[in-house]
Amino acid sequence: MHSQLPGAQVPTARTYDKTLLFAMLALVFFGTIMIYSSTGVVTPLLEKKNITEFYYIKRHMLTMMLGTIALVVAYKIRPGTLERLTVPLLVLSGLLLILVFVPHIGLKAGGARRWLKLGFMTFQPSELVKLAMVIFLARYLSRSEYHPDNFWCFVKPLIIMASFQVVFLRQPDFGATMSLFILTMGMLFIAGTRMRYIASLLVLALPVVYKLVMEPYRLKRITSFLDPWKDAQGSGFQLVQSFISLGSGGLTGLGLGESKQKLSYLPAKHTDFIFCLVGEELGLIGASIVITLFVVLFMRGVSIANRTREPFYYFLAYGLTMMIAVQALVNFSVVTGMVPTKGLPLPFMSFGGSALLVNMAIIGLLLRISQGDEIVSGTTITKDLIARKVARRNIYSAQGAGE
Repeated sequence: MHSQLPGAQVPTARTYDKTLLFAMLALVFFGTIMIYSSTGVVTPLLEKKNITEFYYIKRHMLTMMLGTIALVVAYKIRPGTLERLTVPLLVLSGLLLILVFVPHIGLKAGGARRWLKLGFMTFQPSELVKLAMVIFLARYLSRSEYHPDNFWCFVKPLIIMASFQVVFLRQPDFGATMSLFILTMGMLFIAGTRMRYIASLLVLALPVVYKLVMEPYRLKRITSFLDPWKDAQGSGFQLVQSFISLGSGGLTGLGLGESKQKLSYLPAKHTDFIFCLVGEELGLIGASIVITLFVVLFMRGVSIANRTREPFYYFLAYGLTMMIAVQALVNFSVVTGMVPTKGLPLPFMSFGGSALLVNMAIIGLLLRISQGDEIVSGTTITKDLIARKVARRNIYSAQGAGE
């Protein structure tokens, strides 16, 4: 364990962050209602697949129960135990990621291999990889061996990130590739890594991104994103239906269960585009409530991070909060046509067992950090990092003046 930071005070109150828990429960509640609303009407296509009115909601309720167990288990993890589990968790997530390519174990859908068949349910290892990477980065950045000014210290986590990304692209899963990149860069930035290192990597990555984007199906997504109405019945169909769904709700919405777009018009209505149903049935008011809950969740996560007295928990809280925030922001941007269509579910609300399990485990870890064992008031690590940056800047200025 790390030594206590200077100025830290032993907390008197030991309770978890109730506001954070309430925000998550409210989002899960919203999601459950919208999943049933979007799948409760059995269309002829679903009838052919023998899918009943309660098929999706029963599976979602089961996932919620498993997610609750994951939350409790994560909350019960003792301080220091998570650090010791860092490498095993990273290795396990990597092995599970490779298993998706094994016949009869990996599941192929929509031309991609991203899931594992686990009896009556499926699991997407990329969600666990992102969590494992955040925990690893939190441990790596909090160690005394890490120096923000050292280039090799900057390169080490990039090698691990790139190894996972190669497998992601083989699946293919461009969304997971970009999410992992954003998370890694974000945590390195928070750790005070030199901006010229990060900027250099971004420049070097441009040719790779260009090559990936020029893949025919990805290029088609970008062109349809720029003008979805040009091919409203083809490549732009999903985005056009998303606009119609959001625009139909107005201020107060059409009413719960009254969506028209869910009647085989809007694809992925209960997964990646569930926010459209919120806008259509509950209107701007309902959509604003959902966005506000995510903002509250983000602010509480940042607050927990800034009040931790140990570097590991500081970086961990920031990384976990970023995982949820980035995914929510990308999902909102996709359904509103601000970025090209990309398959990323809305945390806590979209139908999908893997994301819900991992996200509820994330909340459990944040609640554990917020409980009081690692929380202080007064001097924060943020101030300490700022002070170190100012000191380094003064040293560089003095060296420049001396030359």
